[in-house]
Amino acid sequence: MRIVHAIARLNVGGAALQVLELAAGQARRGHEVLVLHGRIPPGEESMAYVADERGVPTRYVDSLRRELSPFRDLAALLAVRAVLRERRPDVLHTHAAKAGAIGRLAALAAGSARPPVRVHTFHGHVLRGYFGARRERAFTLVERALARTTSALVAVSPEVRDDLVALGVASVERFTVVPYGFDFPAPSRNTERQDGFVVGYAGRLTAIKRPLDLVRVLRRVVDRGTDASLLVVGDGEEREAVERAAAELGVGDRCVFAGYQRDMAEWYGRFDAFCLTSANEGTPVAAIEALAAGVPVVATRVGGTPAVVDDGETGFLAEPGDVDALAEHVVRLARDLELRERMGRTGAERMRARYGIERMVDEVQALYERLLGR
Repeated sequence: MRIVHAIARLNVGGAALQVLELAAGQARRGHEVLVLHGRIPPGEESMAYVADERGVPTRYVDSLRRELSPFRDLAALLAVRAVLRERRPDVLHTHAAKAGAIGRLAALAAGSARPPVRVHTFHGHVLRGYFGARRERAFTLVERALARTTSALVAVSPEVRDDLVALGVASVERFTVVPYGFDFPAPSRNTERQDGFVVGYAGRLTAIKRPLDLVRVLRRVVDRGTDASLLVVGDGEEREAVERAAAELGVGDRCVFAGYQRDMAEWYGRFDAFCLTSANEGTPVAAIEALAAGVPVVATRVGGTPAVVDDGETGFLAEPGDVDALAEHVVRLARDLELRERMGRTGAERMRARYGIERMVDEVQALYERLLGR
């Protein structure tokens, strides 16, 4: 089977990692795979090294970028169309909003080289919470139109699917839910730890993640008498604002900003609890990885997070922006070692059962074969 994947950027994050893991799994099974990707914006780190490590063939399309630009977007469309005419894939599989639009329009313009199967994966969506109401309505109309040109739509969680159905992107029957898949290392505790109870975060420091809430939670946890610190692994445009807020709230000396790190296993081993304060999530990869490492998760009840964090069993959920509730959950974990260890064990068992790589590759291949009539 000839497969072309398209994604706007191979930046640090769940979507890029999953595209590369999926492509690697397909290549292991003897399929001819190529991943098209564009430029990473300034301030973000690349995951292209994962492609090198997994032996995944990639092709860089400079004009394929996340930002809207009529000239560059047309150039990207023509570049992707050229690849489709060159490779004549059986399947074009696009990922996330920008590459989803460019790739599917390129397929329509490819003439006789149009791939017989066009699949698009929503790793989340930008139709609510990212832009103003007018732009969100416009993007929703675009997604509805593109859905009609697509052989199958994939959502990474039931919550993402249901949200898209509620927004009118397509009917529920058009969607297939395929959860992420990971190659998890064995859980381990890192001896190079900070003092006290360590609240961890891993991911981008960007507005949709509400990273300022992390230091607000820490302030309330300390005010409740818990000797706690915050360990942030990741970077982004909000980093300076978060560091400034930590200083203003008097917890700057309790915060460590480690920046982007490749070997995350050892960093998860430094956390006593993981805190995710996002306003929106598709599938929260860092929460999955934390649970797989035996770390309970305190998170906001948004997007696909409830499908990952079993409230009261592997962690706790609260409403976005409710820093008091998030802090109460962190304090409860800090004060109850037995609860923390039980949630960590349960989380590790469930993540490994739900989110294996081969299961994900199996489900996607079954979808392709059904659409190709094989």
